[in-house]
This record gives sequence, structure tokens and C-alpha cells, in this order.
Amino acid sequence: MPIYEYVCEECKTQFEKIVINKHEPISCPKCASKKATIQLSVFATAAGNGSSPSGGSSPASGGGGCCGGGCGCH
Repeated sequence: MPIYEYVCEECKTQFEKIVINKHEPISCPKCASKKATIQLSVFATAAGNGSSPSGGSSPASGGGGCCGGGCGCH
């Protein structure tokens, strides 16, 4: 079940919701408004420019795979 992030258009509250049915109406937990906009998740964006200095001291500089130097997130 995906977790989506929303921001209420009425009171600007940011909240998360587990979405079981995409057609279920979303309402703000603070003001109960049905006007909410889905936000881009934090982990859906890349942090940094994907490069690290040669021989750097990054804890994720060895190995491979995600966060091990192969995915480009560091």
C-alpha cells in the first residue's frame, strides 16, 4: 500500500495518507477540507549531484547497489 504526501489547499497542513483505494476522497486531518494536492515524496528525488570525491570518507563509498555508490544518490 503506497503512502502519499499531501498539502491542504485551505490550511496548508502537510500530511501523509496510506492509499488503499485511489478513488477514496482525501481529507485534511486538521480542517477536514477535501482540497488537497499530492506532493512529490522526499525519496523520489536525488540528494546531491551523484558524485563523490575519489577516496572520499563517505560511509556509502564502498560496495555497490543503492546507497553503496551504484545508484547515484550520493
